[in-house]
Amino acid sequence: MAATLTLVFFATCAYSASKTVLVLGDSLSAEYGIARGAGWVTLLEQRLKTAQINASIVNASISGETTSGGKARLPDLLGQHRPSVVVIELGGNDGLRGLPLAAAEANLRAMIQESQKAKAKVLLVGMQIPPNYGREYADRFSGLYEKLSKETRVSLVPFLLEGVASKPQLFQSDRIHPLAEAQPIMLDNIWPHLKPLLQH
Repeated sequence: MAATLTLVFFATCAYSASKTVLVLGDSLSAEYGIARGAGWVTLLEQRLKTAQINASIVNASISGETTSGGKARLPDLLGQHRPSVVVIELGGNDGLRGLPLAAAEANLRAMIQESQKAKAKVLLVGMQIPPNYGREYADRFSGLYEKLSKETRVSLVPFLLEGVASKPQLFQSDRIHPLAEAQPIMLDNIWPHLKPLLQH
């Protein structure tokens, strides 16, 4: 069982109060198959320091995690870390396993609402699945993130793997998990949507 990895740093910055960012994700955020410290969450630590934003990161991502698992773990994580921002990067494994989209949507909605109830801002990270799962299923899957973002009024990263998914050379041999070279691109997809949540 993967232990929660906590990355904490403090920077001299214009924002006096330190904030905590909780990242609740799957293998895409858990450095699966790449060197420890090479993932986008660790790169985020460096980005925050460069931007002089005083924050700590709690990476509670687990490879293979589904929306059901994230929903079950979230209450304890909220109570323990009291995050200012919750980044929800889940759903990909639900889609790849062909699980019912209604259940994934309900789980994501519950996590968003639980985070909001705990006074945390939410960044929802969108995913897509290959069309070989069926065009209708793939379209409905990708569309549920935008639907939830509008419904719950939370910020949305349209697609974590934008600029990566179309480049096979950026993936490991399984063609599912990105290489270390892809992680900065993933961070660049996250950053414009996360930064404003940490500045207000």
